[in-house]
Amino acid sequence: MAEARTSIAESENVLIGAGECEITILPFFGGKISSIRIGQNELLQRPLAPIAPRTRTMTFDEGDASGWDECVPSVAACSVRTAVGTAEVPDHGDLWRVEWEKQGTRGPGDKGTEKQGTRGRGDEGAEKRGTRGRGDEGTAVGGNSLELTGRCFSLPLELERKMAVNETERGWRLDLGYRVRNVGAYPVPWSWAAHPLFACEEGDRIVLPESIRSLKVEGSGRDRLGGSGDSVAWPIAALATGGTADLSVVERSDSEVGDKLFAGPLSATENWCALERRSAGVRIRVGFDTATTPYLGLWICYGGWPEKRGPKQFCVAMEPATAPVDSLAVSGPWSRELRPGESFLWTMQVDIERIER
Repeated sequence: MAEARTSIAESENVLIGAGECEITILPFFGGKISSIRIGQNELLQRPLAPIAPRTRTMTFDEGDASGWDECVPSVAACSVRTAVGTAEVPDHGDLWRVEWEKQGTRGPGDKGTEKQGTRGRGDEGAEKRGTRGRGDEGTAVGGNSLELTGRCFSLPLELERKMAVNETERGWRLDLGYRVRNVGAYPVPWSWAAHPLFACEEGDRIVLPESIRSLKVEGSGRDRLGGSGDSVAWPIAALATGGTADLSVVERSDSEVGDKLFAGPLSATENWCALERRSAGVRIRVGFDTATTPYLGLWICYGGWPEKRGPKQFCVAMEPATAPVDSLAVSGPWSRELRPGESFLWTMQVDIERIER
């Protein structure tokens, strides 16, 4: 049985969709959204290696490094102090490594306190209701929605993700609702970042709100944009070696670019980011609630990662986040903590719109 799970078996896929839009989710492999297809066009980064079971200590580049994962409780590996000792959080967090479970709506007897995030209609107590995907045991389904839950192991946290895709006048919309809950007996820190690796091609364009004029450098391959903590202008950035680069335009796949940048805290009018893919005939617009997730991470990778030999990513990741840093161990006004039983809710949307090629 274990051998059968070293590849994406049909029984481990869940398929939801609307019209030409088909989304594949892998509950056993971290709840990964492995594919978003519009007709023949794949919108997510393809696997760099076979999708296979993960260990609790492997680094992200030891896996397939593809698709869309959820980074909780940290993006970077780090050590975090808690009331019961030091927690060791692995690279890109816990949840991309563990099997997620299908969930139905919890009963009104579920205890816990909801914190800050927006409630859904029909809430009872601390719970936000959602629509469950059709089908059982992870088999392929024909519905348009799915609810999954993943549980962390480095810290006592549980993440629920409810997602639904629907057709719109201009294309399709993927709505995602999240709920993180402290299932332990002591307060715990936490952070979240969406990790959707969108495939790209040379000449595609990244679009940010006009009011965003600079970004903070979290990391830049060969320090081409400077060191961690530096500020870089958007979209025309000065390069450390001299000259400039238009960060809004996707470069060649062999450019060896690998930059992680952050914007924020963002205002209510700065709650989006887009990737225009003329060659694919779509515009991918990520929307988020800046009241609950006020930061945006931007990972632009054109052959610059992984640093080891082998296949490289060619993608743009637009990552709503709770913090402007990758490490949970770096504290600041963005730092968050949940008491035992406490929950936090937030939402995210992805609009896929048809555009002229």
